[in-house]
Amino acid sequence: MGTTNIVDFARRDEMTDALTELLKTGAQQLIATAVEAELVSYLAQFTGLRTDAGHAAVVRNGHHPARPFQTGIGPVSVRIPKVRSKDGTPVTFRSALVPPYVRRTKTLEAALPWLYLKGISSGEMAPALKVLLGPDAVGLSANTVSRLKRDWANEYEAWKGAELDDEPIVYIWADGVHSGLRGEDDKLCALVIIGVTARGKKRFLAIEDGVRESTQSWREVLLNLKSRGMNAPKLTIGDGAMGFWAAMDEVYPETRHQRCWQHKTMNVLNCLPKLSQPKAKAALHDIWQAETKVDAEKAFDLFIKTYEPKYPKATLCLQKDREELMAFFDFPAQHWQSIRTSNPIESAFATIRHRTKRSKGCLSRDGMLHMMFKLGQCAEQNWRKLRGFDYLAKVITGVTFKDGIETTNPDQITA
Repeated sequence: MGTTNIVDFARRDEMTDALTELLKTGAQQLIATAVEAELVSYLAQFTGLRTDAGHAAVVRNGHHPARPFQTGIGPVSVRIPKVRSKDGTPVTFRSALVPPYVRRTKTLEAALPWLYLKGISSGEMAPALKVLLGPDAVGLSANTVSRLKRDWANEYEAWKGAELDDEPIVYIWADGVHSGLRGEDDKLCALVIIGVTARGKKRFLAIEDGVRESTQSWREVLLNLKSRGMNAPKLTIGDGAMGFWAAMDEVYPETRHQRCWQHKTMNVLNCLPKLSQPKAKAALHDIWQAETKVDAEKAFDLFIKTYEPKYPKATLCLQKDREELMAFFDFPAQHWQSIRTSNPIESAFATIRHRTKRSKGCLSRDGMLHMMFKLGQCAEQNWRKLRGFDYLAKVITGVTFKDGIETTNPDQITA
């Protein structure tokens, strides 16, 4: 008797899984039982109908040909029963569980556009799903995926018109996200606004196509938000795009402005030689990382005195937004980390840029915008509440803060 440790791999071109096959067999039996129960219920309504000979007027009449039904565990064969009427009355049995012409489960249909969203292109969808669902997976062409993606447009239009008066918005971040489209003369500029509610929840308020970052484009976005019921936020954070701030002054003149320190730092450093940038960057950090506004003002003046003689363009870039760069000192210190920069938008769109770069050659402007919207919804689900969100109620009610600390009202002390 010979011994060997060589394993013979039968059917190496196919991958078998006994557990999956067992699940598919069980699913097929469950569907057959459920459809049979539907048929019994359907025939029950014709119990009183009889032919002249006293026989049942509506009876079973075999089955339709078996058809594969795509599920999350692969294709499952389904046979739908048929009925016929002996007295000539037209009757048709239609299963609510497996409707006619439906070839896949709703959960699988919902998964197709999401797989595309996560990086699988339309042309690669069928091969990818054959790996997941088995070699018998059919009817999953690029056209099928494109048809399912049309639902995004409807979802986007509904979201864009939803009311915003359910909760007050305390802070908003605004930025323009540029994404190139092949065959387009101009880049797509998505005008994005994220807000934080009174309970500290961050949410997308606007993702709209704009003509660069013009005042008119931003005005249209802000007026739309106002018409949907959005209140005037207490603070707006953004970069130095003049179009946005001009539109903000028109639509929400009472809202305070905070310039993004990250963008400002990059703009200032771009005006300096590379050898001077590390030291200048540390000096800029001393400003926005100061404990008090007085210390920040001192560090600000020191930077101006140090670099103005040789690099007036850099100091002018910093000096022109001095008041707006210091606004965060009048808000709770627990919020400083979030309101000193427009990073909430930058971080959310970091992964979106990766996905849209791959698809830019096969997307229209509307398709790109809808993809950004859906990817934004994915990112939104993983956002945490604003740090120190319990202070937001005080910001709404007008409590004053100095250097991030709540100030005591002198009238309350006298009382």
